[in-house]
Amino acid sequence: MAAEIIHTSTQDTDDPVDAVFALHRGGKMEIRATVPVRDADDLSLAYTPGVAKVCTAIAEQPELVNDYTWKSNVVAVVTDGTAVLGLGDIGPEASLPVMEGKAILFKQFGGVDAVPIALACTGVDEIVETVVRLAPSFGGVNLEDISAPRCFEIERRLQEALDIPIFHDDQHGTAIVSTAALWNAAKVTGREIGSLRAVISGAGAAGIAIAKMLVAAGIGDVAVCDRRGVVYEGRGDLTDVKAEIAAATNRTGLKGSLADALAGADVFIGVSGGTVPEDVVATMAEGCFIFAMANPNPEIHPEVAHRYAAVVATGRSDFPNQINNVLAFPGIFAGALQVRATRITEGMKLAAAKALAAVVADELTPQKVIPSPFDERVAPAVTKAVAEAARREGVARL
Repeated sequence: MAAEIIHTSTQDTDDPVDAVFALHRGGKMEIRATVPVRDADDLSLAYTPGVAKVCTAIAEQPELVNDYTWKSNVVAVVTDGTAVLGLGDIGPEASLPVMEGKAILFKQFGGVDAVPIALACTGVDEIVETVVRLAPSFGGVNLEDISAPRCFEIERRLQEALDIPIFHDDQHGTAIVSTAALWNAAKVTGREIGSLRAVISGAGAAGIAIAKMLVAAGIGDVAVCDRRGVVYEGRGDLTDVKAEIAAATNRTGLKGSLADALAGADVFIGVSGGTVPEDVVATMAEGCFIFAMANPNPEIHPEVAHRYAAVVATGRSDFPNQINNVLAFPGIFAGALQVRATRITEGMKLAAAKALAAVVADELTPQKVIPSPFDERVAPAVTKAVAEAARREGVARL
């Protein structure tokens, strides 16, 4: 059946599945030259013998690679295909359409060149070694769709080994956009983020990162829930990552199920899938915020959420307040690359969230607490904020 779909023409059909395959045929990106090669003179400058002069200069002064190649504006989009969108572990080849999509979003929204790299390995050591060996070609690395908990160690070890930004978008992109939306949700309802108690459903890459950023942003309290319920200090089955987040969150010492945690909670943030029953939603605090971000099926459908919540957000484009990582990663990398940052710090992430929230600060309504991905103000605002923060934090080289 798949083969039949792939080879079907879309000229005489409105079938959206056929339209998808038609768009993806041959891939979604290509490489183009930025200089002409029209004659022998052009060839001698762009390639041999002229290129030898540039190679020699870089060999003598390695930092010149950023001035005379595309390295300073190109990112590797790296995956092992183990946690692709909502599809799970589908392998490196099947991940490529997503990585190509990510690359074209980098270019369209941030002006950053990106190269999809799908790896045929899943071991932490193998991935780290492979990316380290590839690193001389890139100004930064965007880790994508790598399953937890390996993603945490891979990011940490790569950042320790390399002096270029390493950014796992499934973690930090989601956290940045969620935090920006929460700041604005609080503002539009006349509240302070420090007065809010949040519950996160999901203790994977996104859930852990969101919890860390909300703590840094000054949330009143936040509890993270996994399949076994609330993550708390002393729970006997915690991984190192969950034990670390338990120590930094859940100040009130909640235990029990997600339903227990949601009773009286001000904020629900869903990054786990599954469904929260309406009778559980009804126990949340009056005027609560519900960010149900699972795709394609939010943990709490907006129709249900609006019966109880003052502000509702999802991960979908067909509802208001879409929590979309494209609001963050293009500008974050553009800002980091602009100043040739050695890493992306927590301060740079918070600066990105504040800048993103500020874009619509004067236009806030409960249906608009976050900009549209197509708002042309977003990437420049995030880029500027990240570059300035990199300089403040001492990780900029320009």
